[in-house]
Amino acid sequence: MAIEVKGRIIPTTEAGYLENYTDWDEDVARKLAEIEGIELTDKHWDVINYLRDEYINNNQNQPMERAVLKDMSKMWGTKLTSKDLYQLFPLAPTKQGTKIAGLPAVKRKGGY
Repeated sequence: MAIEVKGRIIPTTEAGYLENYTDWDEDVARKLAEIEGIELTDKHWDVINYLRDEYINNNQNQPMERAVLKDMSKMWGTKLTSKDLYQLFPLAPTKQGTKIAGLPAVKRKGGY
């Protein structure tokens, strides 16, 4: 499978994740979000950039939801709940957010 972004053909897996995370840019993120039915806000971008930073600069770390909640709470200066993240990414913040961030699918099972 593949998506087209500004004339570029970008390969994706059957599940819609990028085959190569280096193909990602903000236009690709907007296209992936559109496919997921999400209109990106500043808070979406904060989560997306956080997930990319963790993966690229922290030994391919794909944080569990609890870590995302903790770090976004610090960033936004308010205590968040899972519900807050699910309002941004209804199909699971760490899975749907990871997809839009152009990162490989999360392999772990469950986990909070």
